[in-house]
Amino acid sequence: MPLKLVIGDKNYSSWSLRAALAMDLTGSPYEEIKVRLYQPDSRSQLLSHAPTGKVPVLLTEEGPVWDSLAIAEYLAERFPEAHLWPRGQYARALARSVCAEMHSGFMALRSHMSMDLARDQALAEIPAEVQADIDRVCRLWADCRQRFGQDGAFLFGHASIADAFFAPVAARLRSYRVALPEAAAAYVDTIYQWPAFGRWYQAALEEVQG
Repeated sequence: MPLKLVIGDKNYSSWSLRAALAMDLTGSPYEEIKVRLYQPDSRSQLLSHAPTGKVPVLLTEEGPVWDSLAIAEYLAERFPEAHLWPRGQYARALARSVCAEMHSGFMALRSHMSMDLARDQALAEIPAEVQADIDRVCRLWADCRQRFGQDGAFLFGHASIADAFFAPVAARLRSYRVALPEAAAAYVDTIYQWPAFGRWYQAALEEVQG
């Protein structure tokens, strides 16, 4: 039985995007189940897949796995040959650290710049707390790239779970036309050139236009 990934709207659901990119990194086929969010029956549909009533959810032979970080860890263990985490003990520890920071932090950025892949408009003014989050993201990206990114254009050289987790942030920065340092802007370009992200992005635009 192939794995099944339950996701929300591709234009808006950043957590779904993270899980889908991690799933793509495995190279394994899977079935996508999309539930439109903010509809009268959205929660009942989602509760039929997992007890949280939220996306994403990975449906396995043994039962559901919910929460994007748990899904990423499950996939890394199930497909060890795909190296979803970077090679090297400290590199993996750092990758897990930045993913955990993304998972639980950057609340101002999330609140004021929600993911909207079809958007192409700057905020009238960036609040100070949002700018602080943006500055932290740029420093984090620069640190990962400087330490471990010499062999490729992603945070740890090759595409990994860390990039899956920060892809929605890169998308926000482009959607809201945020001015970035050269290195951060180059990393945003890398995300938009990532084929897996490109497929999701195109589907998101079609979702909005349709």
